[in-house]
Amino acid sequence: MGAQDGPTLINSVQRAMRLLEVVSAHVNGAPAKQLARESDLPLATTYHLLRTLVHDGYVRKLDDGGFILGDKLQTLQSMGRAQALLSRVRPTLAALRDELAAAAYLTFYEDGEIRVAEIVDGPGTPRVDLWVGFEDAGHATALGKSVLRELDEQARQDYLSRHHLADLTPRTITSRPELLRRLEAPPLAPAITDMEEYALGTVCVAVPVYSGDVIGSLGVSLPSHRLSRLPEVRERLLPTASRVTRTLSLTT
Repeated sequence: MGAQDGPTLINSVQRAMRLLEVVSAHVNGAPAKQLARESDLPLATTYHLLRTLVHDGYVRKLDDGGFILGDKLQTLQSMGRAQALLSRVRPTLAALRDELAAAAYLTFYEDGEIRVAEIVDGPGTPRVDLWVGFEDAGHATALGKSVLRELDEQARQDYLSRHHLADLTPRTITSRPELLRRLEAPPLAPAITDMEEYALGTVCVAVPVYSGDVIGSLGVSLPSHRLSRLPEVRERLLPTASRVTRTLSLTT
């Protein structure tokens, strides 16, 4: 058994990553020759790697010929932080799923859209079939309506002006005045419900959460025959949402 029995490593990937590390050390940029010297790479290899990295957005070439990290790496860094953040709250969502025997969901309002950040389900607690994206179904889901209820009036009107209130089921609210009226006075406030408005046979309950200044919602989905459990679900969601908000706030 020798070294050849170890993991297969791709040398070109290792060289590219080493080059990125060197580029990251120069906030104001550095020319290819300096980067080649500091990364201990042949100049021709450095040029080839830089050309590829610039093309794919991982490195940006400045007007003076220097190279700095590109926008795509900034995006990856941001996504990495988001993944680390979600990993801290996932056990709480899993505990909620197990306690209520229901799939648990977490959403956030980002860049003017309501997006699903995490779903924790299981064989006995399947998620609802997301046949229409949440970006286009905020009016028909408890998670979306919870976010809309927390938005200020200007942000809410902006969202509604950009999204058609599509008729997803016979129970979907498609009248803006009626939707706003129900947002103002939900029976289980501060929880809000979706009574088969997104998918027939499924009811949902959601409550607000926050990640710093970012509004979100925490909710669960249940078969409609478990409708009588909604008050109990609300009572479990509220402390869990407070725990999630506290966790997210401490790590942002």
